[in-house]
Amino acid sequence: MKHILIAEDHAVVRIGTKHLLQSLIPDAVVSDVDDFDKIIQAIDVQYYDLLILDINIPGGNNTKMVELIRAKSPSIKILMFSSYDEQLYGLLYLQAGADGYLSKDAPEEEFKSAVLSVLNNRKYMSQDMQQLNINRLINPKEFMPDPVVTLSPRETDVMNLLKEGLGTAKIAEKLNLQLSTVSTYKARIFEKLGVKNIVELITKIK
Repeated sequence: MKHILIAEDHAVVRIGTKHLLQSLIPDAVVSDVDDFDKIIQAIDVQYYDLLILDINIPGGNNTKMVELIRAKSPSIKILMFSSYDEQLYGLLYLQAGADGYLSKDAPEEEFKSAVLSVLNNRKYMSQDMQQLNINRLINPKEFMPDPVVTLSPRETDVMNLLKEGLGTAKIAEKLNLQLSTVSTYKARIFEKLGVKNIVELITKIK
Protein backbone atom coordinates (compact mmCIF):
# COMPACT_ATOMS: atom_id res chain seq x y z
CA MET A 1 0.00 0.00 0.00
CA LYS A 2 1.40 3.37 -1.07
CA HIS A 3 1.09 6.49 1.09
CA ILE A 4 1.04 9.68 -0.98
CA LEU A 5 0.99 13.29 0.22
CA ILE A 6 -0.24 16.18 -1.94
CA ALA A 7 1.10 19.61 -0.96
CA GLU A 8 -0.99 22.22 -2.75
CA ASP A 9 -2.77 25.35 -1.52
CA HIS A 10 -5.55 25.38 -4.14
CA ALA A 11 -8.43 23.10 -3.13
CA VAL A 12 -9.57 22.42 -6.70
CA VAL A 13 -6.08 21.24 -7.70
CA ARG A 14 -5.85 19.05 -4.57
CA ILE A 15 -9.18 17.41 -5.34
CA GLY A 16 -8.30 16.82 -9.00
CA THR A 17 -4.86 15.44 -8.15
CA LYS A 18 -6.31 13.12 -5.52
CA HIS A 19 -8.88 11.81 -8.00
CA LEU A 20 -6.17 11.04 -10.59
CA LEU A 21 -4.04 9.26 -8.00
CA GLN A 22 -6.91 7.11 -6.77
CA SER A 23 -7.78 6.09 -10.33
CA LEU A 24 -4.13 5.23 -10.98
CA ILE A 25 -3.38 3.48 -7.66
CA PRO A 26 -6.76 2.46 -6.16
CA ASP A 27 -5.34 1.13 -2.88
CA ALA A 28 -3.14 4.18 -2.22
CA VAL A 29 -3.73 6.21 0.92
CA VAL A 30 -3.74 9.83 -0.29
CA SER A 31 -3.47 12.76 2.13
CA ASP A 32 -3.13 16.48 1.45
CA VAL A 33 -1.83 19.66 3.08
CA ASP A 34 -1.95 23.31 2.06
CA ASP A 35 1.30 24.82 3.39
CA PHE A 36 4.93 23.87 3.93
CA ASP A 37 4.83 23.63 7.74
CA LYS A 38 2.08 21.01 7.45
CA ILE A 39 4.31 18.95 5.15
CA ILE A 40 6.96 18.77 7.88
CA GLN A 41 4.33 17.92 10.50
CA ALA A 42 2.87 15.18 8.29
CA ILE A 43 6.17 13.44 7.48
CA ASP A 44 7.12 13.58 11.16
CA VAL A 45 4.26 11.22 12.04
CA GLN A 46 3.75 9.17 8.86
CA TYR A 47 6.04 7.61 6.25
CA TYR A 48 5.12 8.65 2.70
CA ASP A 49 6.28 6.96 -0.49
CA LEU A 50 5.60 10.04 -2.60
CA LEU A 51 5.18 13.78 -2.10
CA ILE A 52 3.57 15.76 -4.92
CA LEU A 53 4.82 19.26 -4.18
CA ASP A 54 3.72 22.59 -5.62
CA ILE A 55 6.72 24.92 -5.91
CA ASN A 56 4.62 27.89 -4.83
CA ILE A 57 3.37 26.28 -1.60
CA PRO A 58 2.92 28.90 1.18
CA GLY A 59 5.93 28.85 3.48
CA GLY A 60 8.13 27.23 0.85
CA ASN A 61 8.66 28.44 -2.73
CA ASN A 62 12.40 27.76 -2.85
CA THR A 63 14.76 24.84 -3.39
CA LYS A 64 15.63 24.74 0.31
CA MET A 65 12.30 23.05 1.03
CA VAL A 66 13.51 19.97 -0.87
CA GLU A 67 16.58 19.86 1.40
CA LEU A 68 14.43 20.19 4.54
CA ILE A 69 12.06 17.42 3.42
CA ARG A 70 15.01 15.15 2.61
CA ALA A 71 16.46 15.75 6.07
CA LYS A 72 13.19 14.55 7.63
CA SER A 73 12.48 11.69 5.21
CA PRO A 74 15.52 10.71 3.11
CA SER A 75 13.77 8.02 1.07
CA ILE A 76 10.61 9.95 0.13
CA LYS A 77 10.08 10.50 -3.60
CA ILE A 78 9.43 14.14 -4.48
CA LEU A 79 7.57 15.11 -7.66
CA MET A 80 7.46 18.87 -8.23
CA PHE A 81 4.08 19.90 -9.67
CA SER A 82 4.07 23.45 -10.92
CA SER A 83 2.88 26.02 -13.42
CA TYR A 84 6.40 27.54 -13.45
CA ASP A 85 8.38 27.24 -16.71
CA GLU A 86 9.95 23.77 -16.83
CA GLN A 87 12.91 25.04 -18.86
CA LEU A 88 13.84 27.44 -16.07
CA TYR A 89 12.92 25.39 -13.00
CA GLY A 90 12.80 21.71 -13.95
CA LEU A 91 16.49 20.87 -13.97
CA LEU A 92 17.08 23.27 -11.09
CA TYR A 93 14.78 21.33 -8.74
CA LEU A 94 16.11 17.97 -9.89
CA GLN A 95 19.61 19.22 -9.07
CA ALA A 96 18.30 20.31 -5.66
CA GLY A 97 17.17 16.74 -4.93
CA ALA A 98 13.67 16.33 -6.37
CA ASP A 99 12.88 13.16 -8.31
CA GLY A 100 10.75 14.71 -11.01
CA TYR A 101 9.22 17.87 -12.40
CA LEU A 102 5.75 17.97 -13.94
CA SER A 103 3.84 20.90 -15.39
CA LYS A 104 0.29 21.50 -14.17
CA ASP A 105 -0.64 21.85 -17.85
CA ALA A 106 0.37 18.23 -18.50
CA PRO A 107 -2.37 15.87 -19.78
CA GLU A 108 -3.73 13.09 -17.58
CA GLU A 109 -1.61 10.36 -19.17
CA GLU A 110 1.59 12.33 -18.59
CA PHE A 111 0.62 12.90 -14.96
CA LYS A 112 0.17 9.16 -14.49
CA SER A 113 3.44 8.41 -16.28
CA ALA A 114 5.33 10.87 -14.07
CA VAL A 115 3.90 9.41 -10.85
CA LEU A 116 4.70 5.83 -11.84
CA SER A 117 8.20 6.75 -13.03
CA VAL A 118 9.09 8.43 -9.75
CA LEU A 119 7.59 5.62 -7.65
CA ASN A 120 9.70 3.17 -9.68
CA ASN A 121 12.93 5.00 -8.80
CA ARG A 122 13.30 6.85 -12.10
CA LYS A 123 13.82 10.58 -12.53
CA TYR A 124 11.13 12.35 -14.50
CA MET A 125 10.96 15.35 -16.82
CA SER A 126 8.79 15.88 -19.89
CA GLN A 127 9.79 14.45 -23.27
CA ASP A 128 10.29 18.00 -24.57
CA MET A 129 12.77 18.74 -21.77
CA GLN A 130 14.54 15.43 -22.29
CA GLN A 131 14.94 16.21 -26.00
CA LEU A 132 16.09 19.75 -25.29
CA ASN A 133 18.78 18.52 -22.90
CA ILE A 134 19.93 15.89 -25.43
CA ASN A 135 20.15 18.56 -28.12
CA ARG A 136 22.14 20.80 -25.81
CA LEU A 137 24.63 17.98 -25.20
CA ILE A 138 24.94 17.12 -28.88
CA ASN A 139 25.03 20.67 -30.27
CA PRO A 140 26.08 22.98 -27.42
CA LYS A 141 27.11 25.79 -29.79
CA GLU A 142 23.55 26.10 -31.09
CA PHE A 143 22.16 26.83 -27.62
CA MET A 144 22.95 30.21 -26.13
CA PRO A 145 22.52 29.74 -22.36
CA ASP A 146 19.69 31.61 -20.73
CA PRO A 147 21.42 33.66 -18.00
CA VAL A 148 18.73 32.70 -15.48
CA VAL A 149 19.56 29.01 -16.04
CA THR A 150 23.19 29.70 -15.07
CA LEU A 151 22.13 30.58 -11.51
CA SER A 152 22.67 28.01 -8.76
CA PRO A 153 19.63 26.73 -6.82
CA ARG A 154 20.35 29.08 -3.91
CA GLU A 155 20.95 32.05 -6.24
CA THR A 156 17.59 31.31 -7.87
CA ASP A 157 15.91 31.30 -4.45
CA VAL A 158 17.43 34.69 -3.65
CA MET A 159 16.50 36.04 -7.09
CA ASN A 160 12.86 35.02 -6.66
CA LEU A 161 12.65 36.70 -3.25
CA LEU A 162 14.33 39.87 -4.57
CA LYS A 163 11.74 39.85 -7.37
CA GLU A 164 8.98 39.71 -4.73
CA GLY A 165 10.37 42.86 -3.12
CA LEU A 166 12.03 41.36 -0.03
CA GLY A 167 15.09 43.11 1.36
CA THR A 168 18.40 41.43 2.13
CA ALA A 169 17.63 41.01 5.84
CA LYS A 170 14.22 39.39 5.18
CA ILE A 171 15.75 37.02 2.63
CA ALA A 172 18.46 36.02 5.11
CA GLU A 173 15.78 35.27 7.70
CA LYS A 174 13.55 33.33 5.28
CA LEU A 175 16.38 31.18 3.89
CA ASN A 176 18.24 30.90 7.21
CA LEU A 177 21.40 32.47 5.74
CA GLN A 178 23.90 35.03 6.98
CA LEU A 179 23.26 38.60 5.82
CA SER A 180 26.70 38.70 4.18
CA THR A 181 25.93 35.47 2.32
CA VAL A 182 22.73 36.91 0.87
CA SER A 183 24.64 40.03 -0.18
CA THR A 184 27.18 37.83 -1.95
CA TYR A 185 24.43 35.92 -3.75
CA LYS A 186 22.76 39.18 -4.74
CA ALA A 187 26.03 40.50 -6.21
CA ARG A 188 26.54 37.25 -8.17
CA ILE A 189 22.97 37.38 -9.51
CA PHE A 190 23.40 40.97 -10.69
CA GLU A 191 26.72 40.07 -12.33
CA LYS A 192 25.42 36.94 -14.08
CA LEU A 193 22.26 38.65 -15.35
CA GLY A 194 24.04 41.90 -16.24
CA VAL A 195 21.82 44.16 -14.14
CA LYS A 196 22.51 46.94 -11.66
CA ASN A 197 19.31 47.16 -9.59
CA ILE A 198 16.04 45.38 -8.77
CA VAL A 199 14.07 47.17 -11.50
CA GLU A 200 16.53 45.94 -14.13
CA LEU A 201 16.45 42.47 -12.54
CA ILE A 202 12.66 42.20 -12.85
CA THR A 203 12.82 43.45 -16.45
CA LYS A 204 15.50 40.89 -17.32
CA ILE A 205 13.52 38.04 -15.78
CA LYS A 206 10.41 39.00 -17.74
